[in-house]
Amino acid sequence: MSNISIIGTGNMARTIGARAIAGGNTVEVMGRDQSKAADLAKALGGGATTGEWGTAPAGDIVIVALLYDGVVPAVAQYGDALASKVIVDISNPFNSTFDGLAHHEETSIAQEVAKAVPASASVVKAFNTIFRHVLEKGRPDVFLAGDNAQAKASVEAFIETLGLRPLDVGGLKMAHWLEGAGVVTVGLANHGVGNLDFALSITELPV
Repeated sequence: MSNISIIGTGNMARTIGARAIAGGNTVEVMGRDQSKAADLAKALGGGATTGEWGTAPAGDIVIVALLYDGVVPAVAQYGDALASKVIVDISNPFNSTFDGLAHHEETSIAQEVAKAVPASASVVKAFNTIFRHVLEKGRPDVFLAGDNAQAKASVEAFIETLGLRPLDVGGLKMAHWLEGAGVVTVGLANHGVGNLDFALSITELPV
C-alpha cells in the first residue's frame, strides 16, 4: 500500500482519495483553504489526515488535483518541500472550446511541472483521460507517462490498489499526447459516444 498526499479539495481529489482509502492506502489532504481540506479528510474517513499547504507532504506520492492553470504555480510554491517526492499531474489543459490544448507548443503540464520541482523529485502524468464519475464507479484503464522507472512503478502499484489497470505509455514527453487523448475523450463524449459514461481502454487479442 502507498502513502498518498493529495493537493486539492475538488471532485477529483475526493474521488481519488476515496478509492485510495478503500484500497488500504494512507491519505493526506492539502488545500489552500484549510477548512475545506479538513472537511474532505473527515468525509473520506479511513484515518485521512490534513496537511498544511506549502509544507512537506507526508505522502511519498503527491497527487496534484488542481485545475491545469494552478498546477505549476502550486508546485513552485511548495518548492523544496517536494524534494524526493513522486508528483502525479492529473490535469487537462483544454482550450476554451474544449477541442484543443491551451498550450500551443509540444509540451504538457507535467513537463512544465518537471521544470519547476526539485531535481530529486519525479513527475508522472496519470488519470487525465478518465472522467471523474467513471473513475468513481467504473474500472477504467489508467494511462501514465514518466521518465523515472522507479517512480512509475510506485504509481502503478498505487493504481493497482484502486482495483485498476495501469498502462505505461512511455517517457514524460508522452504526457503531451495523453493530454491530447483527454481532448479526444471530450470529442467522443460530444459526438461519437454522446455521453460521459465511458473511458478509453485497451483491448488485447486473445493469445
